[in-house]
Amino acid sequence: MSDTVHFRPATFTFLKDLAAHNDREWFAANKERYEAYVKEAGIEFVADFGTYLAKLSPHFVADTRPVGGSLFRIYRDTRFAKDKTPYKTNTGMQFRHEAAKDVHAPGYYLHLEPGACFAGIGIWQPDTPTVTKIRDAIVADPAAWKRAAYGKGFTDVLSLGDEDRLTKPPRGYDPRHPYAEDLKRKSFTAGSRFTQKQVTSPGFIDEYARVCTAGTPFMKFLCDAVGVPF
Repeated sequence: MSDTVHFRPATFTFLKDLAAHNDREWFAANKERYEAYVKEAGIEFVADFGTYLAKLSPHFVADTRPVGGSLFRIYRDTRFAKDKTPYKTNTGMQFRHEAAKDVHAPGYYLHLEPGACFAGIGIWQPDTPTVTKIRDAIVADPAAWKRAAYGKGFTDVLSLGDEDRLTKPPRGYDPRHPYAEDLKRKSFTAGSRFTQKQVTSPGFIDEYARVCTAGTPFMKFLCDAVGVPF
């Protein structure tokens, strides 16, 4: 078990303050806090999680690059947004599949925000060909889907996402299928929440790894469905 503390109360204090003062002048005056408690802490977490990730699967990447890597940028893209505030008031990191540049593939995610910290796994809003592959895999082997998404080891730790669904199963799928509600899904994700105390405690990286490990059957099902290795 790791005794390293990656994220500190100061991480959440900064994000809370940023939400109250979301402008470039304030950010410039507080950039050292961002660099120390958000950016550097996040990159260190990504680097350390690489060892855990390799044990989960050799096909997911912990990328420590400060731009274009696993850690998301703090800057918002406001070009087409009604909300013109320049900064995100959360921080997050995604451990993408090595094939993610070429196909829609599942990934692991960590979201840190005052009062809203969670781990996420799976694939969010894939394109039509990809979501069709997942639905077809559920129809082809419902028992495998049951083990992946409803097995006790999974449900004890993770909950399936509540994202938007179709009002009825897509054309060509039996509305009486035992997993008809899952066939309506536009995304196939699952998550687990953390408290700020958990996130700022020694060994949080082990807790995050435990959640990711519990999701292995789910992630393997999705990888098999979309045709990428797990």
